[in-house]
Amino acid sequence: MAKMHTRRKGQAGSTRPLRSEPPAWSTMSEEEVTDVVIDLWKQGISTSEIGMILRDKYGVPDVKLVTGKKITGILKEKNEAPAVPEDLYNLIVKAIGIRKHIKENKKDVHNKRSLQNTESKIRRLVKYYQSTKVLPADWRYKPETAEMLLTR
Repeated sequence: MAKMHTRRKGQAGSTRPLRSEPPAWSTMSEEEVTDVVIDLWKQGISTSEIGMILRDKYGVPDVKLVTGKKITGILKEKNEAPAVPEDLYNLIVKAIGIRKHIKENKKDVHNKRSLQNTESKIRRLVKYYQSTKVLPADWRYKPETAEMLLTR
């Protein structure tokens, strides 16, 4: 299948093994994993980075196998959930960076196109998150006020 804004096809990636329970070599309990997730979140680490830290340092291959919930589910349970989902947050950060670049380099037409593509992805994600009730129906992305949205 082709990528969203190019005609090229993506690279094939590896798939996780199908499991319904944590492997025998993973020794952390549910409470320990939950405590580590909350501690790392309070340090300002994103959910994807928390997953990688748990995998690399603590030997937890998949948080959902151990706790039965994803990392964002654990954060919601403890009332620590982010206001904006991480993928949308990252796209907004990218759009802000491109806008700053375009202000300094007004003739950079390639990055103007990149900004259009990024903001298109943002609008598409907002529409999805509003339909799944993750974001409120009146939530809007405005480039002028985007930096204020990024406060955790």
